[in-house]
Amino acid sequence: MKKISTFVATVGLVTGLSACVSTTEAPATGPAPQTSGTYQQVGPTVVQPVPDQSVSPSGIITLEKIMSDPDWLGRQPQSPGWSLDGSALVYERKLPGSPVKAVYAAKVTAPQSASEVSLSEQHLYRFDEKVTSAEGSLIAFRVEDSVFVQFQDGSVAQITRGGEPLKHLRFMTDNRLMAQQGNRIIAINLQSGHRQQLVSWQFKKKPEAVSEPKDYIAGEQISLIEYIAKQRRDKQAIADHEQALAKASPAAAPDPVYFNEGDQLVAVTVSPKGDKAIFVTSKDVAWRDDSDIMPHYIQEDGRIASKKVRRRVADAESVNHDVWYVDLVSGKKSPLSFVSLPGYNEDVLAEVKAENAKAKGETYQINRLPRDIMLMEGGYWGEPSIRWHANGEQVALMLEAWDNKDRWIATVDFDRKTLVNQHRLHDDAWVNYYFNEFGWLNQSEKLYFLSEHSGYSHLYVQTPGQAPRAMTSGQYVVSDPTLTSDDRYAYFKANKKHPGIYEIYRVDLHSGQHEALTDLNGMTDYVLSPDEQNLLLTHSTVSRPPELYLQAAESGASAQQITDTVSDEFLALPWTAPQVVAIPSSYTAQPIYARVYLPEDYLQGEPRRAVVFNHGAGYLQNSHLGWSGYFREYMFHSMLAQQGYVVLDMDYRASAGYGRDWRTAIYRQMGTPEVQDLREGIEWLVSNANVDRERIGTYGGSYGGFLTFMSMFTAPELFQAGAALRPVTDWAHYNTGYTSNILNTPDVDPIAFERSSPIYFAEGLEKPLLINAPMVDDNVFFLDTVRLVQRLIELEKTDFETAIYPVEPHGFVQPSSWLDEYRRIYKLFESNL
Repeated sequence: MKKISTFVATVGLVTGLSACVSTTEAPATGPAPQTSGTYQQVGPTVVQPVPDQSVSPSGIITLEKIMSDPDWLGRQPQSPGWSLDGSALVYERKLPGSPVKAVYAAKVTAPQSASEVSLSEQHLYRFDEKVTSAEGSLIAFRVEDSVFVQFQDGSVAQITRGGEPLKHLRFMTDNRLMAQQGNRIIAINLQSGHRQQLVSWQFKKKPEAVSEPKDYIAGEQISLIEYIAKQRRDKQAIADHEQALAKASPAAAPDPVYFNEGDQLVAVTVSPKGDKAIFVTSKDVAWRDDSDIMPHYIQEDGRIASKKVRRRVADAESVNHDVWYVDLVSGKKSPLSFVSLPGYNEDVLAEVKAENAKAKGETYQINRLPRDIMLMEGGYWGEPSIRWHANGEQVALMLEAWDNKDRWIATVDFDRKTLVNQHRLHDDAWVNYYFNEFGWLNQSEKLYFLSEHSGYSHLYVQTPGQAPRAMTSGQYVVSDPTLTSDDRYAYFKANKKHPGIYEIYRVDLHSGQHEALTDLNGMTDYVLSPDEQNLLLTHSTVSRPPELYLQAAESGASAQQITDTVSDEFLALPWTAPQVVAIPSSYTAQPIYARVYLPEDYLQGEPRRAVVFNHGAGYLQNSHLGWSGYFREYMFHSMLAQQGYVVLDMDYRASAGYGRDWRTAIYRQMGTPEVQDLREGIEWLVSNANVDRERIGTYGGSYGGFLTFMSMFTAPELFQAGAALRPVTDWAHYNTGYTSNILNTPDVDPIAFERSSPIYFAEGLEKPLLINAPMVDDNVFFLDTVRLVQRLIELEKTDFETAIYPVEPHGFVQPSSWLDEYRRIYKLFESNL
């Protein structure tokens, strides 16, 4: 039998820490309690938690308890943030037995003395947008449809309430507040109340006083009949006068900018100087067809409701955006062509198309036509991916190819009216849809951005026209950058010291020197205070839900725990703290990180039963050292461990946190690398955890359900039973944004879809299979299950059963549904393992 010590010496890595539960309350001052526990080294691969004596060893974990309303865990703090001026920290907590959340605030000077914020004052603590003027004297913020301004003396004035809302707030270089209101952008002088329309737009043909004759007869009429000619001259004279008046009179607003009828607005932003605008438009096309519906059977009126749902990737239509520069002084509109972007017309799918053509007995010829290119989605406060420098002189756009292979950051040459490429990120698989933050430094005309072009997401600074400078580098992932107002530091989150441990760091943007600000060992997120003096941290461990901590924003400072919400009932149960192990891979130099739940004395006695859990989303990390979003599964796995099962939870290839190559291993072959990794996991269980190879089951939801299918259908010897929850069965029916990244589209790459869809491999089912399907799932449609069940019936398969959940969406809501689902999963394992 292969021992841990032998294979670890080959890997040569420290693979993880595991946390134990602590019930110690934070002291009023001083260092935070060590909620990640103390650690006892067990060889170079596994670090095992020292048992916490404060947790009662008695107690039985039951499905009825762990699948009940999760309020019993303690209603942990959510949505941490800061008050307007940063003098108070803010968070929310769900009210007991209610979907409503209460808002709490505490002074930085007394962070543990939080009190509930009254409804009449919540707008001062929770806002949808917030912007600060350059010198910091004014703060504007929006709460739903109302906009407020806080002045330097602390007074707050409300400038709108109801009506057409102001959105996308920005301060201009002259301290006026700029905002979008309907189809116009206005500027408001906050001292005088004066409002000015900077630009408006309409999607229709620009009105003309007189138009060219539409045919010969009309032209003849104009030339021969003086009455008609005079009418035309009079109309033109009036129009010319009105246009001159509009330019000269302060009483008239400028003419709208006109775009093609049949187009729609994607985004618009105006320079902080108010003299330039960037518009992005596209064809106004439907996002779904009339047949894209989903029945909802359980309604208040006893009838069936027809819910609209998105279209399938098989029906996807490519999208192209048009970018326009508008000079607001002259009113001139100019298109900004994509021709200047390197690779704008590359046939990036030529090899894929050639492979598919060959399979049909055809030959594909390379085609260098302009690609469809779009403004990248995302942004802070929902803003578009267009960033103006605070001085109003520079603008940058982040663009992406519809085929998902390229991302560009481009600036605009306003004199030449062209886009200027600054950085191209190309990926033969697909560009990551995370790690796309970018913008300008505050005090210089330099760009900052995240890019995965080195193989991992890292932070770069670039002077336009020059090569970017890497501020971080190495085999770890950087996310969530925050710049200080003086451009000295960039704060960020990263898993530098272990793939499953996320701490907060900062880099000096001048020297490039890094500082570790936290050392909490688990999952840590942060929000920098408005005055840049403090970090509000959210920290959790594998067996302790997230709590809030306050720490000075400096190296060597201690984190002070400020919330303690975990219930005594939760702490009293004997949870199993999973170890994080590195399982060697035969297919990659990187090990496969996994959580393993081990029962007491697991090496003693006869070989154990085991369950392998497959996390969802594909691109998600679950084998980290923090509290999992799969908290019910964590409790279920603890229950199984209490009953003698070994449970393995693997970050198979495609998971997040391990770099580009790990993410894209599934390109055009979803379900192949992951099943290979599951096989490696089984070998590890048998060799190291005293597991019986013939008594292993598997389960998972969404992508995890898909992976359950692929393993049960294509490698039936691996598992004796499996449960697929809300599962994908045919990727052609899933959405475009996710699926086309990995498999392209069915019209271009049917090979990839047929290679990756479980429904094509259903004849391989040999072992008991449970399929659990919610019927009101607008993510993975119920139709996925219906089609697969019909396929299994036609294949005369008998060893499967289906459970349906009539009122549930993709993520279950009703405790009774959770309980029913996990009773069936548990019964499947008890009956077959």
